[in-house]
Amino acid sequence: MRTPLGRVRGHGSAHEGTGHFWRQRLTALANIPLVVFLVWLVVSLNGASHGEVVARLSSPFVAVLLVLTVISVAYHMRIGMQVVIEDYVHGRAKLALLILNTFFAVLVAAVSVFAILKLAFGG
Repeated sequence: MRTPLGRVRGHGSAHEGTGHFWRQRLTALANIPLVVFLVWLVVSLNGASHGEVVARLSSPFVAVLLVLTVISVAYHMRIGMQVVIEDYVHGRAKLALLILNTFFAVLVAAVSVFAILKLAFGG
């Protein structure tokens, strides 16, 4: 049974409505140009020397786009895995896997952003 206010807001029993759905779709939309840029960058650096790669990744424009790509892809990954865990894992393992999923996504994003920033600032 849903309250009239719940029907208006679109919230179900979890009180989240379609938040996950929209966040996943928006990150997927953002990932399209970001991943196209990433693929172009990797292909353009194929066969380049170490110095050329470092010089290209040190560019502020490239570094900012790489950081945005990492954050968007990591967040999209976290949302997608959360949905899979919530749908297919039952019992005591569900909470532990949801926590590990979040920690893994944050760890991947943090290490990747650190590496990009280190290259960008010449560390």
